[in-house]
Amino acid sequence: MRLSLRFIIPLFLVLGAIAYAVVPLVDKLTLQWFERDLDSRASLVANTVQEPLETLVRAGNRAGMLEFFTRITQDERLYAMAFCPAGQGEAVATPTLPATIRCDELDSFSGPSGHLLRSRDGPLLVSVRQLAIQGARTGRLVLVHDMSFIARRSEETRKYLFLFFIGLGGTVSLLTVVIAQLSWRGWVQGLRALLRGEGLWRPSDRPAVPELRPIVGDLRALLRDLEAEQRSRDDDQLAWTPETLRAVLRADLPGHEVMVVSNREPYIHVRRGDAIALWRPASGLVTAMEPIMRACSGTWIAHGGGSADREVVDEHDRVAVPPERPAYQLRRVWLTPEEEAGYYYGFANEGLWPVCHIAHVRPIFRTTDWEQYVAANRKFAQAVVEEAKSPDPIVLAQDYHFALLPRMIQESLPAATIVFFWHIPWPNPEAFAICPWREELLDGLLGSSILGFHTQFHCNNFVDTVDRLLEARVDREMFTVSYRSKLTAVKRYPISIEWPPSTDLVTKRIEQCRVDVRHRHGLPPDHAIGVGVDRLDYTKGIEERLRAVERLLELRPEWVGRFTFIQIAAPTRGRIEQYQAYETRVRAMAARINERFAGAAHPPIVLLVEHHQPQAIYEYYRAAELCMVTSLHDGMNLVAKEFVSARDDERGVLILSQFTGAARELPEALIVNPYDTDQCTAALQTALVMPAGEQRARIRLMRGLIQEFNVYRWAGRMLIDAAGMRRRGRLLDRTATPERQSRRPAAHAAGRAQ
Repeated sequence: MRLSLRFIIPLFLVLGAIAYAVVPLVDKLTLQWFERDLDSRASLVANTVQEPLETLVRAGNRAGMLEFFTRITQDERLYAMAFCPAGQGEAVATPTLPATIRCDELDSFSGPSGHLLRSRDGPLLVSVRQLAIQGARTGRLVLVHDMSFIARRSEETRKYLFLFFIGLGGTVSLLTVVIAQLSWRGWVQGLRALLRGEGLWRPSDRPAVPELRPIVGDLRALLRDLEAEQRSRDDDQLAWTPETLRAVLRADLPGHEVMVVSNREPYIHVRRGDAIALWRPASGLVTAMEPIMRACSGTWIAHGGGSADREVVDEHDRVAVPPERPAYQLRRVWLTPEEEAGYYYGFANEGLWPVCHIAHVRPIFRTTDWEQYVAANRKFAQAVVEEAKSPDPIVLAQDYHFALLPRMIQESLPAATIVFFWHIPWPNPEAFAICPWREELLDGLLGSSILGFHTQFHCNNFVDTVDRLLEARVDREMFTVSYRSKLTAVKRYPISIEWPPSTDLVTKRIEQCRVDVRHRHGLPPDHAIGVGVDRLDYTKGIEERLRAVERLLELRPEWVGRFTFIQIAAPTRGRIEQYQAYETRVRAMAARINERFAGAAHPPIVLLVEHHQPQAIYEYYRAAELCMVTSLHDGMNLVAKEFVSARDDERGVLILSQFTGAARELPEALIVNPYDTDQCTAALQTALVMPAGEQRARIRLMRGLIQEFNVYRWAGRMLIDAAGMRRRGRLLDRTATPERQSRRPAAHAAGRAQ
């Protein structure tokens, strides 16, 4: 019925529009026809009455003329007659002559055709004819015809025309629906038979002819893809949880394995005397990816750098994690000291890291470091190939340590879907161009199927860099790059954290956290605390943060002895000279500030340069009045989101650098420029005196955003996009012409030779 209405309603609308346009036209044409007919009739009447009228005019018999006119107007169509003599003589007219028709104004009614006159009795047609006797003009004869009958006939015409269009519409609609239903049923039956491998029009015991077999396969596969596309839900309508992520994998990627590759491992085994301890590193990447792997299972490939890592793996260098409830496999890759020094400490962190961060540290590029970087990437690519259980795994490669990895994996597993996520900022083309191996890095990254960044600004920078440095086809509307016969989609995926936080992290009540932290550091119960949690990295703005605390105590001496800032600074990259110097400066600054305010009852700065487990960090989050994030340049910075998620009491204030990706998502924080010490100081004062109601309003909005845009949504969007790309790839492979298919191996070989 719904399909029939799709035919009938538009048809009736079109016919109605035609009728609406045609009826006035028919009325106008009918009126013109009748006017011409009556005008001709007027000429005929004038010619007929001319001879008897001449006799009456010569005799001057006015009474005879009036009687003559009265007899003639007995005709139902002739409404009135009059004779207007030439000169100033008095007119002879029937009583029905309209008063508006006067002998001295007959020129307005003269013409080749009659003049239409409106009266209270209806429309009248006035015709004026000259009367001549023996060639001399004697006067003018006026004939007035009644046209009211035309209106009646026009109304009847409109009615019949309307009924005609209704009948026409009904007939055409009926025929259209009948034909459409018969055709549709025939095609549906034929398609069903075709998909079952039967004849096109009716079931048949014979197999489909060879020419139709490719069509059958394509149609069946296309239907499966359409069903899968239908199952791809709009992520805005989903509440993203581990169960949602698993459902996405089952629906969109059934049977496909998921692999993660990162430099930092999610669990590190270290030897402490005779015992082996397990701890999780301070890393935003681990914070984001570990819940995903627990939800998806699969394999995580990472560098085994712990002192006891080798002691706990099996013969294939694997260990099941988490130890208390194993959910996935951790495959460890071993690097020699030379490889680690060149690949990780050298090229990745003395070269790429300062290039990508605006922190005013000069990058260092060495050929030996580059060679180790290439070797390490190849070693991880080999591990991916060894761990892959299928020719087309989904590989989630992480961060700047593995810029060459996508191309290396593609060379060994061309059917793999590689999603590479760049966790740090991507610089502008001018900054990136200083890298001596810029083309090689871009070539490696463009081996990815999808390349993700935190912000659209970083996506724009990457596309600009490719456009500037490579001979590639860039589509800025779709944000794709075509290079070496491979298409790479460049997309924005703002990373987030687990929601809700693990119960292990928020089990201890807020009040107890406040008591324990203050007792641990010898602070009174009502002492105000600020907290910062970072790796001891020069991009994190720890010096700027401590300088702002010092300035606060200068300008607001009432906080001396009443406010302490606790900075948790996890040691990192201690072999690199810049990091050693930075740690020295931070320690010296903290000591100087404490010495300056040595007379205070409690120190203004507590610097904890050591690793803390997530439970301990969340305890500090929940105990503090404020959290300060003053990164000089950061991709996202998950500390800001962790602090917000930890505050289920809806209290606490977040001070956030404008140079973090998180600042774009959490505008309710106090956004600051970390280089502006006075602005940071003002933010500290605002946070310390902010009313509870305002704190609640701000943090409630931020918690709502993190709940909606959590890490499961981040991963789910990437996996859904990967599934869509795989489906499109299969469809393109099926629809490719034989010539294109025969050229693909050659094109692939040529791409590898470049």
